[in-house]
Parts: sequence; structure tokens; C-alpha cells
Amino acid sequence: MAAGGRVRFNVGGQVFETTTTTLANAGRDSMLGALLDSSWNVSSSSPSGGGVAEYFIDRNPACFAVLLDLLRTGSLHVPPHLPEKLLYCEALYYGLLDHVRAARWGAFDGDRLRHAASVPGRAPGDGTAIRAAPDGGCCVAHGGAVRVYNWMLDERRPVSLDHSQVNDAVYLDAATLLIAARERLGKRDGGMAAFSAASGDLCHRFRVAHDRQVKSFTAGALAFDQDSRIFASCKGRLNEYGIGVWDRVTGEQADFFYEQPGCALGDADKLQWLDATNALMVATLFPKADNCFIGLLDFRAKNVVWSWSDAGAAASLDDKRVLHAIAMEDERSVCVINQYDDLGFLDLRSGAGGVRWSSRSKLMNRKVPGEESCYPKLATHGGQLFSSMNDSISVFSGPEYVLTSTLRRSHGGAICDFSIGGDRLFALHNEENVFDVWETPPPPII
Repeated sequence: MAAGGRVRFNVGGQVFETTTTTLANAGRDSMLGALLDSSWNVSSSSPSGGGVAEYFIDRNPACFAVLLDLLRTGSLHVPPHLPEKLLYCEALYYGLLDHVRAARWGAFDGDRLRHAASVPGRAPGDGTAIRAAPDGGCCVAHGGAVRVYNWMLDERRPVSLDHSQVNDAVYLDAATLLIAARERLGKRDGGMAAFSAASGDLCHRFRVAHDRQVKSFTAGALAFDQDSRIFASCKGRLNEYGIGVWDRVTGEQADFFYEQPGCALGDADKLQWLDATNALMVATLFPKADNCFIGLLDFRAKNVVWSWSDAGAAASLDDKRVLHAIAMEDERSVCVINQYDDLGFLDLRSGAGGVRWSSRSKLMNRKVPGEESCYPKLATHGGQLFSSMNDSISVFSGPEYVLTSTLRRSHGGAICDFSIGGDRLFALHNEENVFDVWETPPPPII
């Protein structure tokens, strides 16, 4: 490295001079940070009259200036004339893409989210589900295809299931997409498979066996734990209903929890692994089932350790049907929502008791006359609770989950699904085949 801690770059004919301290901010895994490593062999030239080494890089100088300023100040300032996609490509070359992404948006905070982009879909028909990727990208299910977007919101090659209906999708990691599909009558094309998020290529097809015979099945809701297990609700042709379990590393079936009387498992709408409880939450909800069922499965004891159902409840004129459910992050309760957008809570520490309903969410009920409605959805992140209601998403915070923020856009119609991941919130609208991207602005540099 150059004497005095100074280093000079000639980038595309334009000269830049900086210090080793600034380059250290890039990190050792980056191209610029690697210059600090004496074992990194790179040629440099030293002018005859000075001791500052100069490195020539045949890249875009305007992008280099922005990236160098990012290393100096920690903030990203992109000139209006500079295309962001070009900057992202240059950042990838230098190994600074994570730095750009961190400066582009901050750590997720539901009360500070700002609308960042609206992305129109290109597939025929409306999207049915959206899933956030760990790196800030997402995917959208359209019938028998899943359209995949990287964190720059560039569309990648889609995953096509050849007319099989997509039931669910989850990211196992930023590079791998797990998709559940419905089996078509007379075909053996349903089930579950892993695909490359970058290329859309099939990586592995998961099999299910009963009595040592491989059977075709319809896979529904998906989930996975922090170790190596994948879970899927399964429906076979011969009443082989239950929750399948696969080893994530080998791809082989590891277990199968068969449906018990009074426990609707094969038609589950929602699966969620609870780390502290070491159990799987299974929720089968209206309108897929006439009676809602929510339970916790212990795979060690092969038992349902907690459950709730509205079967046998007295009907009334304002009968409240559970449409979605999610276990709270403290794993002490399950939050549910009904057709009136009311929030309710079930105590996981009690073996008895009903839903404790609250009508707080009605304060944000905003149905537009003549507009198609969508069933509400729930999510949790960072101690906050999120609920979609028609064309908006409400944010509830604090120990009592008080309404603190509302996210709303003026176009696209009702929100049919939303997902949080990669420090972004994605909201899929049902009318204009468009999804919105919400981000938290980075904190100010003081």
C-alpha cells in the first residue's frame, strides 16, 4: 500500500485520491478493501516524483465517485443524471453492493416506512400471493407461475409449473425458492419443489411416501425451522392428510404427522414454526373450512399440545369467522382477524378460553363503495403487528398493540397479500396487478 496511507485510482481516465482509512470502510471482502491486504497481488505504478501508488481501473468514473463518497461519509448521494441500475452494477463489481443497500434504506421500522416504488406485473391475471426475500427481493405467484424480482426490482426468469396451481411459496434463503402446488386431476404434477431464485431452474423435487410407497399429493401451506426441517400441509388421494416433514439438507422425507379427528391439518392455510415452544402452529381457516382450527404440533411426542376451534360455537347474526392467524413473536398468544377487520387474541398458555376480540381496527376500516374486497392478512416483525385492511396496512405497536401508523396508496385496489423481509414490506394489490414496496429511510448522518 502507498506511503503515508494515501492511494490514487485512475478510473476510466479520471484520477481519484483517497486514504487507506476510507478504503478500510469497504471491508476486506470487497475489491477496494482487499488492497489493504499485503497478500493481495495487484499491479500499481508509482510516479517518479512521489510515493503515492496509482491503480488503474477500467470502469465508470461517475459511479466510482459516488461509491467513494459513500465510503467517506456513510451516506449515498446519487446525481439525477446517473442511472441507479448502473450504479448497482458498478457496486457489484467493487463488492460494495451491501454498502449501497444499507445506505439505500435503513433497518425496518413499521412506523417510519415510506413508499419507495410501485411495480406493475406483466403476467396475465391478478397475482395471488407475494413473498419477501431475505435480501430485499420478492416473488409473486400468478396461477401456475411465480415471477421473481431481485432486490433492485429487476424481474428474473420466472418459475413455471406448467399449469399447476401455486398454493404457497417461501424463500429458504436468498438463492432458493420453495413452491407448493396443487395436483391436477389425472396428473401426478402437484407437490413441492425447490427452485433457483436466480434462474428459475428446478433444484429438487420433494417426495412423500406412505407405507414405503411414494404417493402423489397436493402441497399447501409451507414453513421451515431454524435447523434443517421443512414442513408442508399435504393432501393425498386416499385421505392421506397431514403435515409432511423433510430434511432440508438431504431433501428426503423425515416424518409425517397424520391428521387426527377434529384436527384439520391437510387443508391448513398457515404454518408457522415457533422456536421457543419447539412446535409448529397449524391454522385451517374460513372459507377453506367451515370450522376454524388452530393447533400446536409437537413432533417429538407426535401430539397436538394446544388447540382451539370454533366448532360447536353458537351462531349469531354477527358471527365472527377467523380469516387469518399468526403467532406473536413472544409465542404467548396467537393473533387472529375476522371479516369485520377485528383483531383477536388466543392465549397459548391456557388450554381453555375463547378469542379476546378487540374492535380497535374498525377505526381504520375504509371500504370503498363498489371496490372488490380482499380477506385481511396478518404479519409480525420487530415487536410490531401488521394487518391489511382493504387498500391499507395498519401498524400496531407496544405491549397493548395500539394503532400507530397506516400505510396506504391511492391506486391498485384492495391489498390481497403482503410480506415483510429484507428490511422491506411488499403489498400486492388485486385490481391493477401491481405491488408496492415500502422502505424505512436510513437514519440521518450527524
